[in-house]
Amino acid sequence: MKYPQFTLPDMLDRTVSGSARETALVYSGADISYAQLADHVNRLAAGLQALGIAKGDRVALLMPNCPQFVISYFGALRAGAIVTATSSMYTAREVTHQWNDAGASVVIADRRLLPVIKTALPQLTSVRRIILTGMTQYTPRHFKELCRSLRTVVKKPRLKSLTLRAAEPGAVELMEWEGLLRLSRKPRPHGLKRSDIACLQYTGGTTGTSKGAMLTHANLVINACQANAWLTAGIADGRVTSVAALPMFHIYAMTCVMIASIEIGGRVIILPRFELRAALNVIRKYRPTIYHGVPTMYVAFNGAPNVKRYGFHSLRVCMSGGAPLPVEVRQQFEALTGGRLLEGYGLTETSPVTHINPPDGLCKTGSMGMTIADTEARIMDLETGTREMPVGEIGEIAIRGPQVMKGYWNKPEETALVLRDGWLYTGDVARKDADGYFYIVDRKKDMIIAGGFNIYPREVEEVLFECPRVKEAAVVGVPDPYRGETVKAFVVLKDGEKTTAEEIVAFCRERLAAYKVPRLVEFLDSLPKSGVGKYLRRELKNA
Repeated sequence: MKYPQFTLPDMLDRTVSGSARETALVYSGADISYAQLADHVNRLAAGLQALGIAKGDRVALLMPNCPQFVISYFGALRAGAIVTATSSMYTAREVTHQWNDAGASVVIADRRLLPVIKTALPQLTSVRRIILTGMTQYTPRHFKELCRSLRTVVKKPRLKSLTLRAAEPGAVELMEWEGLLRLSRKPRPHGLKRSDIACLQYTGGTTGTSKGAMLTHANLVINACQANAWLTAGIADGRVTSVAALPMFHIYAMTCVMIASIEIGGRVIILPRFELRAALNVIRKYRPTIYHGVPTMYVAFNGAPNVKRYGFHSLRVCMSGGAPLPVEVRQQFEALTGGRLLEGYGLTETSPVTHINPPDGLCKTGSMGMTIADTEARIMDLETGTREMPVGEIGEIAIRGPQVMKGYWNKPEETALVLRDGWLYTGDVARKDADGYFYIVDRKKDMIIAGGFNIYPREVEEVLFECPRVKEAAVVGVPDPYRGETVKAFVVLKDGEKTTAEEIVAFCRERLAAYKVPRLVEFLDSLPKSGVGKYLRRELKNA
């Protein structure tokens, strides 16, 4: 497959040249055209350059889904900078680690998150400027006012100092979003190459310290093209509408929703966050063609009353990623909505997509699909990682392809552990069938060893999801004086349902080998989840 030979800003330029008047973003009822998006991206880039941002400098983003995220992402890249997107749910401790590790000099943030920044400020070592924006600036009335105000260019930025660092050399300065956009309209050439780092995308930090995956312009452009070639082929009118309900600071939505949509001149309906009623209303009003979600979203759709009336038939495909999709959830969703729900697979380190079930071909139950174009995957032995396993045997997935990261930022030793002879060792345990479909068994680190037997939590969770009273479930290993570890299940029941731990155990005993059956069951009102909807097994283990 041939891929465009350009950077992410070049990709945006190409789309604008052919789709200037088409809608790029929809937010709170406001339509933002590709021409308007490009204008604000250029202004943002020129403003950052006026503040001294140069090629290779790091710019951090801290905001929920909104047009400013898209503008800031492409604007920082157009200025020549490297982006590090930060979860809007992070605490001061978490943003401090990420920004100090990345060496971010500028932060663009939603003003509602300023208290987090102020708390972190005494520990921040490199941040010198903070640009504040707000969620209302791109709603219909305010967007028109913003566009009118930008006709006036200012010669000198208005900056305020944050007093928390005033006693130290180089106090941190505050600036408003609108003021930054008014500094200039034309950014200087940046000299970026496809091989340059576009973003430092930090892993979730579920084990040890969060690390910055170095993703290049080529990694991200190519992966968007790979995903589009797989998912949008055959869409009749060529126009794709996606929903950004997943957080765009996460690599899944960043690539598969934001970048992939811009690559083909599509339209993105932006939701600040996933909220069931808002997501259903967006599907009914805008008739999207693709919906990217995580399993917990589809669990929510399955539980919604009268879900069929919202028009899921407009969706050519619904994608699930970020975490394993329980078979029962997929089957129930398709039965309720008539939509087609496919599972895919990827990692932060692979930009992220490597596997997808074919939209128009055979979708095998429980499979994460086949490798996408120009991507290779092997199942390697769990002990040494040097021997490829036969078809049907379990091992660790290793991946090679043009979307694989350069490595971890300033961490050569940890890079060497996962990148070996051009292959990325993922830490995920899987098997491959004779047709080339891959099946996730579990995370290597989540495997439970009880009495010498290997137990993979996902297998037990699949059975729990089959129980008609269970809404959500997660399984972990807990210490056991006799078996070493034993299986504990955390269960959330459907509204109005009641059952006992004994009944849950009995249900599992009918469907699992004795050593896999949970010995402990705890009922919760909800399960802890990451920003993208993954169950946080580590928190359950430590509870």
